[in-house]
Amino acid sequence: MAKLENPILMATLGGAQGLRGEVRAKSYTSDPMALGEYGNLHAADGRVFEVLDIRPSKNIVIIRFRGINDRDAAEALNGLELFVERDNLPDDELEDDEFFYADLEGLEAVDAQGVGYGVVSGVYDFGAGDLLELKGPGKRPVLIPFSEAAVLEIDLENGKVLIDPMAAGLIDDPTDIGQPPKSDRPKK
Repeated sequence: MAKLENPILMATLGGAQGLRGEVRAKSYTSDPMALGEYGNLHAADGRVFEVLDIRPSKNIVIIRFRGINDRDAAEALNGLELFVERDNLPDDELEDDEFFYADLEGLEAVDAQGVGYGVVSGVYDFGAGDLLELKGPGKRPVLIPFSEAAVLEIDLENGKVLIDPMAAGLIDDPTDIGQPPKSDRPKK
């Protein structure tokens, strides 16, 4: 199998469920039951998995894959992450103000004056709301809230995210707006 060019994480597999090769999975899709509708799922090591059956179970799904027929084979998949190619995700179903989190990665974060604060390198949710990770050359990564106050506009066409650095926690003083981040300023 060829390596995926733009892989999107769709699920992480857990332990075996029963004796017939079913696997518990944490699905990262908005509809966990739609996991099998994006085509075959791919592991980072090149294995390809075809979903034969999927059913809900509390906050996870139970999946049966082609070729995984017993508990030992299912247990060997524990912890495996499964991906699809970005092109397999349906853009036509998105509203004008909707996007996939994966599409944010690589966008430059700038303020209203055009000052850059880094590039979006990830989107995370640790339980208290979504966060954008910004990385810049020679800088440590920073996390900012992915909220309407901190992220004012997302411009996928121009590859930019307009942020309010004060609301994002990148500056402390309103007079610093339009200035490079503190870590980039010369020492006094």
